[in-house]
Amino acid sequence: MTGWLSRLQLNSTGSILPLAAIALPVILTMVGSGLDMSRVYKARNRLQTACDAATLAGRRAVTNDGYDTDEQAVASTYFNTNFVESDVGATGTTFVSSSPDQGNFVVGSAETSVKMAVMGAMGFDTFDISVSCQATLGVGNSDITMVLDTTGSMGSTLSGTSQTRIQALRAAMKNFYDTLAMEASGSNARVRYSFVPYSSSVNVGRLIHDRDPNFLADQWPIQSREPVFRTINEQVFVGWNEPVYTSSENYSAEMSGPASQFSSTNYSSQTNCNSARPADTAWTDNGATSENSSTTSNSGRQVVTTTTTQPQIRTRYTCQRTNNDGRPWRVFSYYVTRNFLTYQYATSDAIFETRTRQEFSNWAYKQVNFSTVDYKRFAPATVNNGANGTPISYTWNGCIEERDTVATGSVSYSNLLGMSPSDAQDLNIDKLPQDGDEATKWGPMWPELAYYRLNSYNNLTNEPETTRGTKAQSFCPQRAQLLQEMEQSSFYNYADSLVAAGSTYHDLGLMWGLRLNSPEGPWQELVNATPTNGAKVARHIIFMTDGMMEPNYAIQSTYGVEWHDRRITDDGYSNLAARHTARFRALCDVAKAKGFRVWVIAFASSFTSDLTYCASSNSSFFATNATQLNSAFQDIAKSVGELRVYQ
Repeated sequence: MTGWLSRLQLNSTGSILPLAAIALPVILTMVGSGLDMSRVYKARNRLQTACDAATLAGRRAVTNDGYDTDEQAVASTYFNTNFVESDVGATGTTFVSSSPDQGNFVVGSAETSVKMAVMGAMGFDTFDISVSCQATLGVGNSDITMVLDTTGSMGSTLSGTSQTRIQALRAAMKNFYDTLAMEASGSNARVRYSFVPYSSSVNVGRLIHDRDPNFLADQWPIQSREPVFRTINEQVFVGWNEPVYTSSENYSAEMSGPASQFSSTNYSSQTNCNSARPADTAWTDNGATSENSSTTSNSGRQVVTTTTTQPQIRTRYTCQRTNNDGRPWRVFSYYVTRNFLTYQYATSDAIFETRTRQEFSNWAYKQVNFSTVDYKRFAPATVNNGANGTPISYTWNGCIEERDTVATGSVSYSNLLGMSPSDAQDLNIDKLPQDGDEATKWGPMWPELAYYRLNSYNNLTNEPETTRGTKAQSFCPQRAQLLQEMEQSSFYNYADSLVAAGSTYHDLGLMWGLRLNSPEGPWQELVNATPTNGAKVARHIIFMTDGMMEPNYAIQSTYGVEWHDRRITDDGYSNLAARHTARFRALCDVAKAKGFRVWVIAFASSFTSDLTYCASSNSSFFATNATQLNSAFQDIAKSVGELRVYQ
């Protein structure tokens, strides 16, 4: 071999083939390892991508129960979907995931073995790969407005349960808060909540008053009633003329008391005794009493009699024999009494006045302009609406009637032209009320004064005034809330305060959800407050309803008693739902144009095309039961957050 190599080195001809034979194994090793390693790198990239996707999916699936087998199954499904062994020549692949903190962070690890295509000939059959991954869901600055249907149907019981729809909503809201709070934990993100419960009205009066009392009108027309009084003229006795007095006097009969011996002197004759006896004493007064009596004579005159009784006493002397046997005469004395009576008569004529009084006759049912100066300030306001028109005081509960609008079925919004019709003040969510322009102001809804008129057949009538009417129903939901950061207890308390009552006015709820949270609206200073972290703010509206648009023309709503007021329709009822729906769709366009992401949840009702139209892209949910409702809120909570992969 040594000689052969020496000759080969010295021979310059015919040496290529041997050299190539020597180099071939080296070249094959280099090329094969390159090919196999490219397959390894490809497999590793896919393994890492699948691991990341799996932990992200697992984190998104986390609910209030933490990270358990259900969430792990979701993660494994995502991993298996994204990593297919046959695509990269892998075998023995495993993936596991877990969470060290009940679902805030989800960690995963994956391993696989890649079969060597070329290096296997050199004893390298497989190449082991392992990766790790970690995902979390964080929250950025978010303003979340919940526009919540709290109409009467929300009080109905869910099929197969004892739970009402409103109870299911309260629970889903609380879970939503807890999920978002967990996601924001440890961050400097600002999360604010606003609420607009709605039915046939909205309770925003306190918010308007606190913003500016002049935004509320001082007078407001209400379909109501007024008392009608009859004028009664009558003669009323007021007293007597000055009396004319007359008087007389007399004496009562004298009464003598028993005699007693005055002197023991004996007189031989009565004459001698009379000459010696003393003179009678004068009458002496002995106390006095008075008594009054009053009668009316046949001529209608008053007769008053005052009788004064003056008892008097005197002593008299008499001569009497001491006995009848002829003995001498002696002087005896005895008391005499009488009553001195004085009668005084006072006569006078009666005095009468003609007086006029108002006596309740009936109620006149009609539109009445009431002063709201006190009422709109939440002070007691007195009106003649008590029994038989007597005064009674009421205090405002905070629901409103809308400002001026236009009765039309043609309502639309475009980014170029804005809202049409442009003079519908209620649909202009950003316009502030103007001093001196009552059409731009809101009125306090006064439920105690709301009545609708009836005809003789007990049906509604639109006569300007009738003598027959009945109380109109009014419903006022829980007070709306402006944007604010909330502790769990405050959020829970608000959710528990929601009650179900009233009819369904979707346009009303969305209108005020936008008005309270518009960056250009009446509360723009609060809405545009810069977070301390300086980051941008994502704005969300969660619109939850359990029914279709169902306005009621016979109740008092935010648009008055529609049958009489006709602020939306031409005749009080035709196409009422359709016209409110047109306004709802236009307001949905406004919301999306302003950059809100509109989430729509249809709960225990059909998902109408109008609700679909209102929702932003990939932002609508249909829930037939409490579990699905909770899932919808959870999905929204996770979408409000931001999924992040940590390497």
